[in-house]
Amino acid sequence: MLEDVALFLAAAVLFVPLFKRLKLGAVLGYLAAGLVIGPHGLGFANDAEKVLQLSEFGVVLLLFVIGLELQASRLWHLRHEVFAAGSAQVLSTALLLAPLAHYLGLAWPAAIAVGLALAMSSTALALQMLAERNELTHKHGRAAFAILLFQDLSVIPLLAMIPLLAPEVGMARTWADGGKALTAVVVVILAGRTVLRPVLRLVASIGVPEVFTAAALLVVIGVSLAMQAVGLSMSLGAFLAGMLLADSEYRHELQADIEPFKGLLLGLFFMAVGMGADLGLVLHRPLAVLGISFGLIAIKLATGYVVGRGTGESHQTATKLAATLAQGGEFAFVLFALMLATRLVPADTLALLTVAVTISMMLSPLIYAFTGRHREDVPAPFDEINTAETPVVIAGFGPFGQIIGRVLRLKKVPFTVLDKNAQHVDFVRSFGNPVFYSDASRPEVLRASHVHQAKLFVIAISEEVESVRVLQAVRAFAPALRVMAVARTRQHALNLMELGVQPDDLIRRSYYSSLQMTQRVMLALGFSEAMAQRTVDTFRQKDEETLLRQQAHPHDEVKLRQTAEEFARELEQLFEADQDAEDKK
Repeated sequence: MLEDVALFLAAAVLFVPLFKRLKLGAVLGYLAAGLVIGPHGLGFANDAEKVLQLSEFGVVLLLFVIGLELQASRLWHLRHEVFAAGSAQVLSTALLLAPLAHYLGLAWPAAIAVGLALAMSSTALALQMLAERNELTHKHGRAAFAILLFQDLSVIPLLAMIPLLAPEVGMARTWADGGKALTAVVVVILAGRTVLRPVLRLVASIGVPEVFTAAALLVVIGVSLAMQAVGLSMSLGAFLAGMLLADSEYRHELQADIEPFKGLLLGLFFMAVGMGADLGLVLHRPLAVLGISFGLIAIKLATGYVVGRGTGESHQTATKLAATLAQGGEFAFVLFALMLATRLVPADTLALLTVAVTISMMLSPLIYAFTGRHREDVPAPFDEINTAETPVVIAGFGPFGQIIGRVLRLKKVPFTVLDKNAQHVDFVRSFGNPVFYSDASRPEVLRASHVHQAKLFVIAISEEVESVRVLQAVRAFAPALRVMAVARTRQHALNLMELGVQPDDLIRRSYYSSLQMTQRVMLALGFSEAMAQRTVDTFRQKDEETLLRQQAHPHDEVKLRQTAEEFARELEQLFEADQDAEDKK
């Protein structure tokens, strides 16, 4: 066993960094490593089926982590993307693939089952590709996640449907299996609500981290085995367990504990997929294998793009969404195994389909990398602003600006929001906030927003150049308007003050929270509450005085450095005097 472990680790260490350096992604590196060391490559590792059975637990852990991230409220919020876009992608792909399968010789029941199985994409591979490029939160990443989630959920009815399509399986047995599966799901949900959290709370109270990690793995394995025992997917059980714990206080700790196991086993899963690719079939039946592989990719690219455009996405977003979903998935292997067990599809046909799905998975990172090198679309046109005058106009609606907007809404104070980040605007709009996709530095935008009639203009933009540009435009358009602004750095604050923002109307980002943390650090170190409060107050007062002195020469680095040194000396003297007074008490 240790020799096998050393072999797989060596293959991963050799291939994954190489493919990452070539900008082809870690997934393709794992697949290539499996292909080279597998039975159809150099033959160093021959039992691909055994490795795949072990490594499939990586997919189980992936679904558990996805469940942890997906609170019930978030699932409800994503219901349109999940059920509308997801069902459109699965059904449209199956409707194209099933007739082709029938034309190639399968009976209609088998053709329908194959079409639905091939409509599944690889959750593990797609999410890994997106995570590697930090694109999970991009528009195509969120859309892909929603569709993949629907596919994972749809595996449940597919596992129940395939035996119905097989002529050898009795209807009574199928309904009995369905009843057991439904009962198991209900029991898992009830147990998760009433048992899981108290048990984890008890384990956490022991204070032994490795025991908590063992408990986390036990939860995943236990629920997964329970689902498998009634004929359902282990991944479904893990996903349910994750969702049940998504609102718990242990969500982040569970995720941190599971993450290393998930990463290693997912890498092993992709290596096992590469090992199982029988490229000998490519040599013996090249037209059949390559025809099915490229036909599958082409159909999934087409349906993914159409679904993306149909849900209102741009050309670039729809293209990336299609590339993300262009491969067959790991759940296809599970469904193929069930088709083989029920004799719904001949074994030689399933062998061809398995190789085709594997090839599509191996080509998927290349396809996605190719789409990523294309030039981004020209940004969408700005919104036409049609709104009544409001007392407050907010430029920038990130986390900082959203807090302001939420409070104003609660106090029934009307406000207008301008934000030029298109993806950010789409996200904020989904929560019902009034926001316009527009550039607040343009005079016509300020005029349409009735800035000249507002009482206050708030610049909640942390990016310095953009913030200063907006302030310059506002000063030129409405010189008398009061402006409040957030500054990212000290120099940013000086630049805003130079353009007329009053010190009392200027907030340095994270400044007050850092002072509050400083006070808590002093308390934790044993300083008295009074001393900690005086220290922080003194620092803030002298820092604000220094900032006002630096306002006279904001771009003179020598004088800025000189005033900073004077500030440090004055503070040191004040702190020493304060400590002496404290010691004499």
